[in-house]
Order: sequence, then structure tokens, then C-alpha cells
Amino acid sequence: MDDATIHSLLEDLKKPDETVRDRATAELWRMWFMQKGIYGLELLERGQVLMESGAFQEAETLLSEVIATQPDFAEAWNRRAVLYFLQNRYRESLEDCEIALELNPIHFGALHGKGLCHAALNEYVAAIQAFRKALEIQPYATVNQRLILECTAQLS
Repeated sequence: MDDATIHSLLEDLKKPDETVRDRATAELWRMWFMQKGIYGLELLERGQVLMESGAFQEAETLLSEVIATQPDFAEAWNRRAVLYFLQNRYRESLEDCEIALELNPIHFGALHGKGLCHAALNEYVAAIQAFRKALEIQPYATVNQRLILECTAQLS
């Protein structure tokens, strides 16, 4: 991924113009999904279809194979984290979010997922920290702002 392009997209996420932010968000997601080219994209899309159809075991097998053969594919780790989250396997989801973030520290989706897992585990301070980090990248992401408020309310 081109550092100048990524820097520009990250700056666009902070602009007040919603259209600019949405375009930057979509482009970052596209880049992350395309990290391993069309073949990698097709595998992730197949995993998504399996998840959406409830074929969780098949999705896990596919995503785990992608990770085994392409361990630096951050979005594969993030997709499996989503799968684990959908199955209420929050600790495993957190582990995959962490690896996705090691590979791609600006992955606001993995940060959001990390926050969701911590919240599901009633670890509200850690959830708030994750949502705040996601907001550093995407300051206009109202969902993270709302989740910080909800987690804060759980602490009182």
C-alpha cells in the first residue's frame, strides 16, 4: 500500500465533509480487502457469504486456511475476528483483532471490533480505550462515540 495515498485517506477521514469521509473509508476498506489481489478478495468474499448464510464452521475453515497461507493478510484476521464475534467467541475475536492491528495499526474496523468484544465481556474501560483509538482515526464515527457513552454509563 502506498504510504502517501494512505496518509491522504487518513486525513480525509478527519474532514467535516461526509462525502469525503465516506469515500476515504470505502477506499481504505477496498485496499485492505485487495491486499492480496483478486484471489485474496475472492476468498474473503466467499468467507463472508458463508458467514451470512450461517455456515460458521465452513467460514472458519476457509478463513483459517487463508491465514495459514497468508499470515500477513490483516483483513483475513479481521474477517475471522468478525466470525468469532458473531459466535460469541469474544476472546478468540480479540486475539484476531490484535493480530490484525499488529499488521495494520490504522485498521479502525479491528479497533471497533476490539471495543465490541471488550464491551461484550463487561470490560468497559478496555472497550472505551479501543473505541477512543478508533475515533483517533475516524473522529466522526458516531457509532464509536455512542458506544463510549454506553460503556461509560455501565461503569457508574
